[in-house]
Amino acid sequence: MPHASDKIINLPNLLTLLRILVTPLFVIFMIKGHYRPALLVFFLAGISDGLDGFFARSFNQKTTLGAHLDPIADKLLLISTFVTLAVRQIIPSWLAVVVISRDILIFTGIAILRFFNVAFTIKPSTISKCTTVAQLATAFLVLLAFEATIVQPVLTPLFWLTTVLTTASGLHYVYLGITILNRELPKSANIKD
Repeated sequence: MPHASDKIINLPNLLTLLRILVTPLFVIFMIKGHYRPALLVFFLAGISDGLDGFFARSFNQKTTLGAHLDPIADKLLLISTFVTLAVRQIIPSWLAVVVISRDILIFTGIAILRFFNVAFTIKPSTISKCTTVAQLATAFLVLLAFEATIVQPVLTPLFWLTTVLTTASGLHYVYLGITILNRELPKSANIKD
């Protein structure tokens, strides 16, 4: 009898897939200026992100698919959100550029490591987790500001906090990538010799 963790389609992975599927719906609501439904979709997507991790850990339902799909779903939602908010001129465009540039930097680093056949494990660092929380909070509060203007005074400080954390996280991943390359490439060269 297979363990729950051996099943590819389980509740955590279904929640992750749902998050991917509702992202275009969120973008459509934003483009149409329907901010309340967009806020609801974003909120539900955020809840599903927490729940999929909780179910995966609590019920031993972690899968390789889930480990790869979850960060993709997160990035898809966050990038779509920041791009849409910037295009609609709801947030400063430079904030969206910072958020997207970090992700491009990370994906480029992963591609370089794979190109050199360097074995590595993708584990989010503490600063990376803080960055994700700040980005989610920024997007959520920006959307909430349409319903509750009381949150507007915290937006500008939150933009700067998100920028600082995102930049620090990106630089941290650059440092880790360079460290891994410096450690692993000489080993590969020695094997070929």
